[in-house]
Amino acid sequence: MMETFAGLVQGFQVALSGTNLLYGFIGCFLGTAVGILPGLGPAATISLLLPAMYAMESPATSLIFLAGIFYGSMYGGSTTSILLKLPGEAASVVTAIDGNEMAKKGRGGAALAIAAIGSFIAGTVGVIGLSFFGPPIAGFAIKFSSPEYFSLILLGLLLAVFLAGSSPLRGLIMLFTGILLAQVGVDPMTGMFRFTYGSLDLMNGFDFVTIAMGMFGLSEILLTLEEAVNSETVAKIGKLWPNRQEWREARGAIARGSVIGFFAGVIPGGGAVISSLVSYSVERKLSKNPDEFGHGAVAGVAGPESANNAASSSSFIPLLTLGIPCNASIAMIYAALLIQGVTPGPLLLSQHPDVFWGVVASMYVGNIILVILNLPLVSLWVKLLKVPFGILGPMIVIVTTIGSYSLENSMFGVNCFFVFGIIGYFFRKLGFDPGPLLMAFILSSLLESNMRQALMLSGGSFSIFVTRPISAAILFIFVVVLIGNIVSMIRKSRKKAAAKS
Repeated sequence: MMETFAGLVQGFQVALSGTNLLYGFIGCFLGTAVGILPGLGPAATISLLLPAMYAMESPATSLIFLAGIFYGSMYGGSTTSILLKLPGEAASVVTAIDGNEMAKKGRGGAALAIAAIGSFIAGTVGVIGLSFFGPPIAGFAIKFSSPEYFSLILLGLLLAVFLAGSSPLRGLIMLFTGILLAQVGVDPMTGMFRFTYGSLDLMNGFDFVTIAMGMFGLSEILLTLEEAVNSETVAKIGKLWPNRQEWREARGAIARGSVIGFFAGVIPGGGAVISSLVSYSVERKLSKNPDEFGHGAVAGVAGPESANNAASSSSFIPLLTLGIPCNASIAMIYAALLIQGVTPGPLLLSQHPDVFWGVVASMYVGNIILVILNLPLVSLWVKLLKVPFGILGPMIVIVTTIGSYSLENSMFGVNCFFVFGIIGYFFRKLGFDPGPLLMAFILSSLLESNMRQALMLSGGSFSIFVTRPISAAILFIFVVVLIGNIVSMIRKSRKKAAAKS
């Protein structure tokens, strides 16, 4: 306990330094704007900013900046969801259902206040959980060896496939595509070239930043330009403070959403979108008046908004303690730390305590900044939507093209950026989520190296994965999840077949 408080004191010294406080504010401001603007989610934005990480002063600064963008986007997404029924971020889709109905009734201000305060409470709960659960998990993870890491990464990739949002088959296709792309380049153990076909450009493999910028950044921009989403109709804001009845209805939903979001954020493939959907379903089942949902239910705003903000904080736990990103946005932040020469995992707390405690403390500060940014500046954020994306999109593409060239001062990076952007665009059009691909690409080398190291320890025997207790327990969970999802898929297909007949 005392170590945690000592770590937080050190963290606040890092977070409140002039440079880090400035970057934290810029990250929160940019994250709020990203959440509001349709087509620019946190994963896409962070992917486009990865080249800038090379110029950052320290890993703590870059992590504080990107973390601000990530959880700031969860706050910002609620504003346009409520006032315009136009979710700027995927996690805010659920909020739009009842939030916009409240706004149509002249209670838009109350909905915004409930969303902001619920987000603040839930975000704080998530950060407290990260503060107190992070160090023990990191201490436990130090006991892990290559067999345990292999099993854990395997389980994480499986969960990412089944919780990614697209069908499991599509998720598996994206997963194996990511693994295949990661094989290009030099074998990490033998030094032999793989799948380079004599190309000098391919000898270093594909750059994660380039793939991420294309698959998420460019493809998102192309889709948004195609849809040309814009809205001029803003619902009434009304009084900004909720009445007693609305507070009474929101309290329980905020508490439940905070808990649901915290646990959902830790699960690989879960995160803000899953947590908001689960929270909405729970609130509807617990409600005495379930018919109100879809027509302006306060709990339908308070629960999901609290859940997605708690999830955005708790999703840092597996990244910082185990070195495993649990969703696409966190995978981008993982890449940013690698760019800074820091490897996330159990040793992060002992080797880079300023990074770990700095980002934790910055989240406490960031939650306060975000409440200040979101409520008084509502009219400013609405005006931001007046900028046509037909102007904003091409400007972003120009900047990121320059960024992709600057990575290696080579046109090969630019060509890859556009190729992966176009491939990502068609993947999205066909219903394929690029999240599992990026997670597989970044974790593939860890999966491969830990498997080969484990086999070297056992003299080539695969029994090492089931004879070590922790590894065996993780693989047991893997099998249970796999069988459970297969059974669920079979039942769904039978129900569809029965309905058609």
